[in-house]
Amino acid sequence: MPGLLERAFTSGAGRAVAARLGLPEPPVLRRGRVLPELPAVLASLAGSSLAAEALELLGVEASPAVRDEGAEPLAGYDAPIGAIVVDACGLTRTGVLEGLRSVLRPALRALAASGRVVVVADDEVAGVAAHAVRQALEGVVRTVGKELRGGATANLVRVAPGTASTDLTSTLSFLLEGRSAFVDGQAWTVARAPAATPPEESASAASGRPEGQASTSPATGCDSVLAGRIVVVTGAARGIGAQIARVAARDGATVVCVDVPTAGESLASLANQVRGTALQLDITAADAGERIAAHVASRHGEGARLHGVVHNAGITRDKLLVNTDAARWAAVLAVNLEAELRINPVLLDGRPGGLADGGRIVGIASTSGIAGNRGQANYAASKAGVEGLVRALAPELAGRGITVNAVAPGFIETDMTARIPFVQREVFRRSNSLGQGGRPVDVAETVCYFLDPASGGVTGQVVRVCGQNLVGR
Repeated sequence: MPGLLERAFTSGAGRAVAARLGLPEPPVLRRGRVLPELPAVLASLAGSSLAAEALELLGVEASPAVRDEGAEPLAGYDAPIGAIVVDACGLTRTGVLEGLRSVLRPALRALAASGRVVVVADDEVAGVAAHAVRQALEGVVRTVGKELRGGATANLVRVAPGTASTDLTSTLSFLLEGRSAFVDGQAWTVARAPAATPPEESASAASGRPEGQASTSPATGCDSVLAGRIVVVTGAARGIGAQIARVAARDGATVVCVDVPTAGESLASLANQVRGTALQLDITAADAGERIAAHVASRHGEGARLHGVVHNAGITRDKLLVNTDAARWAAVLAVNLEAELRINPVLLDGRPGGLADGGRIVGIASTSGIAGNRGQANYAASKAGVEGLVRALAPELAGRGITVNAVAPGFIETDMTARIPFVQREVFRRSNSLGQGGRPVDVAETVCYFLDPASGGVTGQVVRVCGQNLVGR
């Protein structure tokens, strides 16, 4: 129930006062699998055709971007645009950065609400000047993200040597669509993906479809990228975990919903909703990995293998470090980090119900782990640990085509954050480039981008879903 201060602040008069104080109503963000309605434009700064080829594969028509040539009046667009994609691959000299300014200046003036700025650049470069350019691009993109208005975002995609346009399509699609609504000012790397792995026979059979047949999501009836694949989501009974399960089901996955026995009723309800199965399990149990694999094998056949596991379960036990006892410290580390470290090797050992080659592991990190947060030393340790796990495990599993990534949420509107005092909550909401809190679906969409079979070239990455929170890197 909102308190007196919150009711006053959110009333008509309160909103007017807030706007005068520099706290306007936050923009409505474009969400879902929806591309910008307005036209996209494309600029290649050094002759690369990678972004153009990826856009063509996506069926996105992009006209040439207008350039600011220094003439008066400033060159511009006849109508608003929905996105600008800048291919900066091949830039090695600081002087060529002028090309980025020249195409962004007119485009930013014409960019519509919930528009997109996507810069594609080289990940590996040689020479001092080229490294300076590489980092300069990140500085520009992060700054543009802070300058945009109306729910527009800016992000940087780095491509490793040998990356093909087909490797880039899932990332470019994610960033242009509404699925990336709360991803802003971020930079991550796409590399060459291994050969695609088809869904397991048993997973297809579990969904009532012959292997390889076009399929629809049981939850939505739409053609889906995860059709015929089994995905485990821990901490699925409520909040972000429940939304991950729903979006995975929307995308066609058969979802195994995992949570503690005390959440059994909510867990069963969610499993019914997404037409998956429920597994009541404390993931800190020594045999948690074995029980997950056994559940998958028993429900879907001995030959069944997981396509993905999402380690979403987590807890907080907040106290200043000087007041944190051993029990509070251990509880958070056990659930948020140690359970994942114990479960992964079991699911990776080739047993029935384990993770298939070409599968996906997705962890949930946090901006608290990246920047630290007062009163959360235990939580920050566990979430920073997830980052370390991702970066260490990804190269170990690359030979099997298994990707390992993490999502790092910022302030997300959940039942837990609703209990934060209003003024403090409002500060958290406003402390990002989009001027609002994210939604559980924003985290879920990013998780499912990692789960997408087409995202095989994305591994060892941590993507913040924080609206470019004004803390950390």
